[in-house]
Amino acid sequence: MAAEAIRAHMSIGEVLALLQGEFPDVTISKIRFLEGEGLIEPQRSPSGYRKFTHTDVERLRFILTAQRDQYLPLRVIKDQLAGPPGPRAVGAETPPVRLSREELLAAAEIDEETLAELEDYGLIPPGARRYDADALDVARSVGRLARFGLHARHLRAVKAAAEREAGLLEQAVAPLLRRRAPGSLDHAEESAREISGLLLRLHAALLNGSVRGVLGR
Repeated sequence: MAAEAIRAHMSIGEVLALLQGEFPDVTISKIRFLEGEGLIEPQRSPSGYRKFTHTDVERLRFILTAQRDQYLPLRVIKDQLAGPPGPRAVGAETPPVRLSREELLAAAEIDEETLAELEDYGLIPPGARRYDADALDVARSVGRLARFGLHARHLRAVKAAAEREAGLLEQAVAPLLRRRAPGSLDHAEESAREISGLLLRLHAALLNGSVRGVLGR
């Protein structure tokens, strides 16, 4: 029984070792912060040391994934995990990203001037009351590109190329959308996802080839 209890509980250092391969940025301070915000509640030993269960680790994995992939604010993640912790809560469907202007600025680490420029050049729809995951991806990417001297005004060609690729996709799935047969919409959706993935791979391959040319390799 004692050996089973030891295997059932982990120290914060052991939890960190389990998670760092998937989440390189996670730290002990981050785990403690999430505990302080009430997202996880590890048990305590009589001497005050934290004792994490496998359920705690899965909750942490869910929280870190939601932050990394969905950019969800902690309050949304906390709502998602509300109720008794366990596999049901951790496996619940992630709500769509809906950020306020202030939340977008904070999550993308850009200032108001940069966001206004993104809207002016059509990279993000102007006047939005809420911003989705795509808007956050654009804002975050442009914010990082600014470190290399590339700003929204330089990226209109990228937007134009994306719109042309979207036109190709629309042309390919239009016949499917016109069908009245059962399941035709699902077929069109599946085809659109596959075409989109192939276009992204083609774009990346062509860009990599061009980069090698620029570097003379």
